Amino acid sequence: MAIPPSPRGRGAQSGTLSTRFALPAREADGDWLDARGDVDGPLPKLRTTVTEEAARTILTRNTSPDVPFDRSVNAYRGCEHGCIYCYARPTHAYLDLSPGLDFETQLFAKPEAARLLRRALARRGYVPAPIAMGTNTDPYQPIEGRYRLTRKILELCLETRHPVTITTKSDRVLHDLDVLSELARHRLVAVALSVTSLDPALSRSLEPRAAAPAKRLAALGTLAAAGCQRT
Repeated sequence: MAIPPSPRGRGAQSGTLSTRFALPAREADGDWLDARGDVDGPLPKLRTTVTEEAARTILTRNTSPDVPFDRSVNAYRGCEHGCIYCYARPTHAYLDLSPGLDFETQLFAKPEAARLLRRALARRGYVPAPIAMGTNTDPYQPIEGRYRLTRKILELCLETRHPVTITTKSDRVLHDLDVLSELARHRLVAVALSVTSLDPALSRSLEPRAAAPAKRLAALGTLAAAGCQRT
């Protein structure tokens, strides 16, 4: 049986579904082969879809001694950057979706993220500590340009003077430089940009939809000049 070609511009090589959470596996059957011997024929052109999620909470806690923060916010599920090594891919299996292609094409947004965070911060007995963003999926992946959920959360952090940290692979972070600069003025923010390789070709293979290494380095310089990085 012929192996279908990998989809261009994607990190995952397949959309194999997980059976970890009772999702039935589909077995190969000769009736599904097309004239070329491919299962179900050639792969269709992949398009990104976004589902709006009615989340009930937004602040995630952890007590692991190996993690340097105790709370995080992820306004999105899945990540269009499609990094082939992403440790967050298996989380899509909880939704009965593939950690492969589904993770980078079937995304979820939480439109009420800022409102939910405001409610969490207002709870009696809440003790502030840095909120980590970018711990599961990138807060500045392409759909941030449409939803602006990360910006709304940063605006709330500035309003409430709450510390926040950001990890991203996108120079899109500079779109919020005005808010980040104000947070930095109050010593409330630290931004980190991950640069896996300076080789553009290798970067395209590992992180097909993330910003080019040169753009990330330029963004680092801008953020450092604005005081958004700690040394």
